Amino acid sequence: MKLKGQKAVVCGAGGFIGGHLVQSLLANGVDVIRAVDIKPFDEWYQVSKDVESLSLDLKDKDSCLTAATDAEVIFQLAADMGGMGFIENNKALCMLSVLTNTHMLMAAREKGVARFFYSSSACVYNGEKQTSPDVVALKEEDAYPALPEDGYGWEKLFSERMCRHFEEDYGLQARVARYHNVYGPLGTWTGGREKAPAAVCRKVIEAKHSGKHEIEIWGDGKQTRSFMYIDDCTKGTQMIAESEIHEPLNLGSDELVTINQLVDIAEDIAGIKLKRNYNLSAPKGVNGRNSDNTLIQQKLNWAPSIRLRDGLAKTYAWIEDEILSSKPLAAATR
Repeated sequence: MKLKGQKAVVCGAGGFIGGHLVQSLLANGVDVIRAVDIKPFDEWYQVSKDVESLSLDLKDKDSCLTAATDAEVIFQLAADMGGMGFIENNKALCMLSVLTNTHMLMAAREKGVARFFYSSSACVYNGEKQTSPDVVALKEEDAYPALPEDGYGWEKLFSERMCRHFEEDYGLQARVARYHNVYGPLGTWTGGREKAPAAVCRKVIEAKHSGKHEIEIWGDGKQTRSFMYIDDCTKGTQMIAESEIHEPLNLGSDELVTINQLVDIAEDIAGIKLKRNYNLSAPKGVNGRNSDNTLIQQKLNWAPSIRLRDGLAKTYAWIEDEILSSKPLAAATR
């Protein structure tokens, strides 16, 4: 199914990835007829004047039916989520996203939608395979036997199975991507929901401009991760949505770094060296996680094109502009 010219709905369009996805789909000739998010419009990261934008609570089935009307393709990205600090402290709230996924699948079936894309997460993977910083990259098969991230990961894995069974039982073509740590400009960088790249950039910027050359790092800094730039994410999302691949696929970078190395890169961009204070009691997630991209390379010839150093430089510059232009420096450094 080629998406160009298809009528698409993006759920979660007021969020970071959703906002970028709307812009990417429009640029690639997809007819995005509707963008939906629970947030009021003034809290959306991006709003397109060329798209019908609706503020709806998609945990409600009637709202999902409204969102799905006349759609041929649905991109279901709507969820309550954030960085590790948010996920570990809001397990019940994260699991309530199952209502959104359930009702959007039901609405897609009732409205005759042809294809349904679901954004899952690397948090579905078995925690016992992520206990060491020297992690072996996670293959898609490593989600089972199931032992995902408590709360958020269980909800994502359950919703993957729902997509599978809606396809088997009702013929709704479902495609699933497991996102690995997406970052970039126009994303959350403060308030508790930000992820590691944005949080590190913010802390380095605040330390630089305040003159207090210290940074707090959650955990011991040795935990490993990979981070995918938003442009690679939106391209991979469209490719997976168009594909005839019925099983979940990893969508992430395989450029593995420690959190300490992530801080090194941000310091290099800033031209500064900081004293590091390690908060060992803060949420830090699994000790090691990386994406094995063998399957998506074989099936779709997709690989991330943007190095972490380059993507982080763009993200750093955007967050710095936000900090310096949106609030007094004294407030920004508290």
